[in-house]
Amino acid sequence: MADWPQYRGPRRSGISPERFSGRFPVGGPRRLWTAQVGVGYSGVSVKGSRVFTMGNASEQDVVTCLSTAGKVLWQTRYPCPAGDQPGTRITPTIHAGNVYVMSRQGLAVCLSAMTGKILWKTEIARQTGAREPKWGFAGSPLISGRLVFFNVGGSGAALDKTNGRIVWHSGNGQAGYASPVPFPGGVAIFAGTELVAVQAATGRRLWAHPWQTGYDVNAADPIFWGSTVFISSNYSHGGALLRIAGNRVGVVWENRSMKNHFNPCVLLGGSLYGNSENTLMCLDARTGAERWQLRGIGKGGLIAADGKLLVLTERGELLSARATPAAYQELGRATILDGVCWTAPALSNGILYARNHSGTLVAVKLA
Repeated sequence: MADWPQYRGPRRSGISPERFSGRFPVGGPRRLWTAQVGVGYSGVSVKGSRVFTMGNASEQDVVTCLSTAGKVLWQTRYPCPAGDQPGTRITPTIHAGNVYVMSRQGLAVCLSAMTGKILWKTEIARQTGAREPKWGFAGSPLISGRLVFFNVGGSGAALDKTNGRIVWHSGNGQAGYASPVPFPGGVAIFAGTELVAVQAATGRRLWAHPWQTGYDVNAADPIFWGSTVFISSNYSHGGALLRIAGNRVGVVWENRSMKNHFNPCVLLGGSLYGNSENTLMCLDARTGAERWQLRGIGKGGLIAADGKLLVLTERGELLSARATPAAYQELGRATILDGVCWTAPALSNGILYARNHSGTLVAVKLA
């Protein structure tokens, strides 16, 4: 089974191991089903024959589990105000029969993937004194060993995944909106004003690189590549490739070409493909040089499969293109949703899942 069990897929890279021709049939991919899952930007996770996502309705977060055929198997709710820019942010993480989520207010919840029963709840923000960011906590949970990591506080927090006990936390510093990312030696947290690497077991800071952006919006996940890491933010900031040597960080290059807002790039063959301030763009990861761009995708997101890009534009168009730095080479284009679509799609076993902000979830069959 080609599962997509967490934010950005099996390796948190936005890349699927599936094979895909890139071509769409006449009339576009066949729609299998649609469902209403509540307001928000949460992505989709898939494990076996089950599909998981989140939304907000009537001042409650709603965690929904569906079959891959579109039948609702269970829904679990807990109180959470809709807030500014209403709706949920994080994508459920599926691990060892459990579902891990977090509300915009910093309530971590673990549920049974089979029944939706709440196994434990921990109010991380309240218990640690962490400040809620302007648009709410947004980083999707990361599981590593016995711990589950959240982007809460100045450099994250870790809970025991079995009972929700706080193992370590980082106080009331400014959290970012990106998800924790594992790398050899620790976990990286893109906080509000810096990229921080911590020791997974203790939270001890290993190194940090300052990264100040407008409104403290560091929302796109860092991308590790050998001994380097790529970071990017919008509000005219841009991106940088950093080299890590022990506890020292150096800048390889920095420019304003790639300005990820909240959807990260994918890295394929030494090239970065991503949404730069509403423009699909390819950069040479080694030098930061721009290779090509396609304007007009809005704040949409993208993933990759079999050497192709799958881009969901803000207007609900699905684009398929070759992942090549030579030029933008489109293979297919079809409208699969309406409304505002800021969430990157997910791909599992030939089915692509996509959603809009109002809560319409659609499953389409890729050839």
